[in-house]
Amino acid sequence: MLVRCVYASRATKGLASASLDGILADSRKNNSKKGITGILISAGDYFIQALEGGRDQVSQIYNQITQDKRHNHVILLAFDEIAQRSFEGWTMGEVTLDQVNPSILLKYSATTQLDPFSMTGGATLALLQELVASGTVVCGNSTRGLRG
Repeated sequence: MLVRCVYASRATKGLASASLDGILADSRKNNSKKGITGILISAGDYFIQALEGGRDQVSQIYNQITQDKRHNHVILLAFDEIAQRSFEGWTMGEVTLDQVNPSILLKYSATTQLDPFSMTGGATLALLQELVASGTVVCGNSTRGLRG
């Protein structure tokens, strides 16, 4: 059974970009072994992440994230059974919001400033899917041989 988990969190103070790079590298390595695909948006101190894969594997990773001291205020936005993956192209794709057209954010949120804690799970997922469709994924070990 495939599931998708979408969550938001805040980075703890002092999380440097080198730490984010380390998180992404570890995610890509571990996700590949577990059949997990997904995407991560980092914007200031916010994270939004979607994880897709088997229910046990996704649940295990989400539970680890809630215990990770590099995150706080972890909130589950959506957890659904799915027929197919939306982010099958990446073991962990990455989006940096400084390269995103603000009108895309305005489509799904009240302002052009990303605040995942004020968005619905459905709007967050739609935003992630549009970012993938628009080619905004800037990095992430592609499972299709493409550089996202």
